[in-house]
Amino acid sequence: MHKTAIQTSIENYINAYNSFDVAGMMALLHPEIAFENISNGEVTLSIKGIANFKQQAEEATRYFTTREQKITQLTIKDDSAEALIAYTAILAHDLPNGIKAGDKLELEGRSVFTFRDGKIIRLQDYS
Repeated sequence: MHKTAIQTSIENYINAYNSFDVAGMMALLHPEIAFENISNGEVTLSIKGIANFKQQAEEATRYFTTREQKITQLTIKDDSAEALIAYTAILAHDLPNGIKAGDKLELEGRSVFTFRDGKIIRLQDYS
């Protein structure tokens, strides 16, 4: 896959994510998508398959009133890319850890995208 196509796909995915457009996100994913969320070196969520990913993505839209990922750096090599991400969100509901609805989250992390057949086949989010 050409670097420009990879960059465009990642930007489109993040734009869809930011606007809570689950259908837009799904259009960019390979049917065999594998997703992992890794926090402090531990896998906190692992999903396989587009149907499971869609279910999780739809659930996640209810957690926040706003959310935004911004790419601060993008490195593309072969059929994969690493994006450094600045993330902000406003919570829609209180969380068990004491964070309240209306609180603003600000995080930095990175996402690794791997492509097959022009679609995202693997996505790993690190924080």
